[in-house]
Order: sequence, then C-alpha cells, then structure tokens
Amino acid sequence: MVLPQTWQGRMKAQAIRAADRAGPMASSARENAYARIQDARVWAAPKLKHAARSVEYQLAPRVSMMLEEASRRVDPTPMQMRTRSSWPTMVLFGGMALGAIGFMMYRRNAQHWAEVMRTSADEVKAKAEEATESMKPQGSRKDGVSGKKP
Repeated sequence: MVLPQTWQGRMKAQAIRAADRAGPMASSARENAYARIQDARVWAAPKLKHAARSVEYQLAPRVSMMLEEASRRVDPTPMQMRTRSSWPTMVLFGGMALGAIGFMMYRRNAQHWAEVMRTSADEVKAKAEEATESMKPQGSRKDGVSGKKP
C-alpha cells in the first residue's frame, strides 16, 4: 500500500477504498430494488386497470354531465324554447270551458228545480185549501133553497 503525499491524494485513496467496500453492497441493493419494483408493478397493474375502468364507466359520465350542466348555466345565450304542439293546451282549456258550462247549467237547473218545487207546493197548498173549503157545510141560501138535493 502506497501512502500519498498530498491532501487531495489522501482523499482520493479513501474514496477508492470506500468504493471497493460499497460496490458489492450497491450491486445487491440494486438487485433487491429491481425485485421490489417488479413486485410492486405486478400488484399495481390490475389495481390501476380496475381504477381506470371505474373512472371510465362510473365517474367520467357523472363528471361529464356535471360539466355540461355547468356550461349550460354559464352560457349567456338565451335558451331556445322547444316548439310544442298547442293541441294539449287547447284540449285542457276546452275541458275547463266545458266543465264551467256544465257547472253553470247544474246551478241553473238546481235553482229552476227549487222554484218549481216552491210553485208546486204553493199550488198544492191552494188546492188543499179549496178542497177544505168545498168540504165545509154550506149555509142556507137567501132565496130559501137549501144546497141539499131532495
């Protein structure tokens, strides 16, 4: 073993000795790291594939719909109204009009029926009074003729 004379020479010699000792350890560490990385890749590949499918089929459509809704809300152009046929509205208003007419006719008929009942009750009352008066015994006449038949 040769002893160097300068400071730089001493440092170089120490580095060479350290490299000779650390060389086999570094080689072994590299092999172990490679094996660990391979194990991690074997474990992670199916997990990443499953995660990618989950994102593609579950998360991405939701995010897409959310972003589309946000763009619709932010868009300054007015929303275009869909042209709808007007027949359902006309049927609705026609039905409402028929219902109102039917209700008015019902009310009028109910009032008319009440009036007819009052009138007929008055007529029946009047006939009953006439009948009771006709049933009363008739008094003698002034001309001396009685109301009885001989």
